[in-house]
Amino acid sequence: MDKNSFFWKIVDGKAPVPPCAKTLGLGFVDIDGERGTIETRFEAVGIFLNPAGNVQGGFLAAMLDDTMGTALSATLDAGQFAPTVNLNVQFHRPAVLGPLKGLGRVVLRGREMCHGSAELWQNDKVVATATGTFVIRKI
Repeated sequence: MDKNSFFWKIVDGKAPVPPCAKTLGLGFVDIDGERGTIETRFEAVGIFLNPAGNVQGGFLAAMLDDTMGTALSATLDAGQFAPTVNLNVQFHRPAVLGPLKGLGRVVLRGREMCHGSAELWQNDKVVATATGTFVIRKI
């Protein structure tokens, strides 16, 4: 974990939030870079809705990816980035307009390959879960 990495610069307000994360309304509630865990928050807005009036699954998948990815990013050194190479999502119930809570963790962190997991909650119920594989690269 390096507090000079791009992730910690974003958290400290020294670098902008990426546009995709800003679109999702990403915010950080609790970060433990030593343990590789994170609690995030998102805001589901009207443009996220499908014809049934629920949040379209791709937005939920992006929220889960951002939750796992930021848990891992909190552990990286300056000059490192960890893109997602595999994302597996399970949808449990519909999500609606409003806030969502993400809980993510690094399950396994190797020198290059890493695995993570995340849950997305709304109104005290799990709406979706995911696992992912990430590869650490130099920027």
